[in-house]
Amino acid sequence: MNREPPVNPKAAVRTIDIVRSGLPRRYRAEQRFRIYGLSAILLSILFLALLFASIVGKGYSAFWQTTIKLDIFFDPAVLQKEALVNADYSALIKAAIQNLFSEVDGRQDRRLLNSLVSAGAGYQLRGMVLQNPEIVGRTVSVWVPADDEVDMTLKGHFRRDVPEAERRMSDKQLAWLDRLTAEGRVERKFNTTFLSAGDSREPELAGIWGAVSGSFFTLMISLVLSFPIGVAAAVYLEEFAGKNRWTDLIEVNINNLAAVPSIVFGLLGLAVFLNFFGLPRSAPLVGGLVLTLMTLPTIIIASRSALQAVPPSIREAALGVGASRMQMVVHHVLPLALPGMLTGTIIGMARALGESAPLLMIGMVAFIADIPHGVTDPATVLPVQIYLWADSPERAFVEKTSAAIMVLLAFLVVMNAGAIILRKRFERRW
Repeated sequence: MNREPPVNPKAAVRTIDIVRSGLPRRYRAEQRFRIYGLSAILLSILFLALLFASIVGKGYSAFWQTTIKLDIFFDPAVLQKEALVNADYSALIKAAIQNLFSEVDGRQDRRLLNSLVSAGAGYQLRGMVLQNPEIVGRTVSVWVPADDEVDMTLKGHFRRDVPEAERRMSDKQLAWLDRLTAEGRVERKFNTTFLSAGDSREPELAGIWGAVSGSFFTLMISLVLSFPIGVAAAVYLEEFAGKNRWTDLIEVNINNLAAVPSIVFGLLGLAVFLNFFGLPRSAPLVGGLVLTLMTLPTIIIASRSALQAVPPSIREAALGVGASRMQMVVHHVLPLALPGMLTGTIIGMARALGESAPLLMIGMVAFIADIPHGVTDPATVLPVQIYLWADSPERAFVEKTSAAIMVLLAFLVVMNAGAIILRKRFERRW
């Protein structure tokens, strides 16, 4: 009868002692790793909070605009009924503000006085007259936008306690402004122009609605094209295509295209859609086509992952009861994979919404004052509008830039939240 060799108790004790002696060191290393990970998360949150605080701190004031109350006399001598559109409305504003300061004399002083009001205030009066011609010949109190330098001064962005040579406004202008404020003729109102107007050379008249409309049309073109094409490509590659060198080559190219810099797609759009097909420059149609090419790889990869997540038993059960391969995909696999596909599509659209480099290459960097009404009208998008305003020298455009970033981030948060809600709402765990 074979007997097991006796165990050396000293060797066993020595091994246990070695393990026990190393446990504190391993626990300390694990604790340090947790601390490092938590510190990295907290540091990232801190930097993100500083970024958001900086953007909000600079941009929240753009949603408020300084206005000046003027008693406008709509002089019939100036407003001829046959030429209301082309009448000199700025003359009415100059007459109204000079009536408040009748003691101001001299051409230079009058020019400084008139500069307190925005140069685009005449468009507001023209809209009032065209909407209600009966006000011609009457005196109406109208709140008109103040000049951007007045707005910046009252918001505290320009200092008043520095020498006159270092200020944007003269002592006379500040005195006139203080007088208007004391008379209750200066108020800060919600800036509806920022949310309803297009771009402008005057900061106080610039708005983001033109860029928002351009982004909407561009994303709609991209969504209408990229979602069906991406889903169809994913279904074919995952459910119908055979495994051979050609499908392997296609899969490799799709994965590579997902990592290609976005500006390359802009160069492709410039060469193909503009130079070859002759499509209109700076149009949402071309922008949507370019973003379609950029987002297709992302949608295809996400859709294939969603299809792979469907259990094989679903396919086998459908085929086992006599369904064709197409019926199996359409009636059983696709409904289960659709939440993942929608999530990938929304994430792809969110990425497209924040892109500017490919759109710069097809001319969407142009100054567009009019609001687009179709996919072929000249337009710009929010990221490009932010780029244009950030390059402007006026201080008022700094707050416009930050406010536009806030609007863009709000859209991105909504889109990503929608993706999370869709995934949680329709996701099935097997």
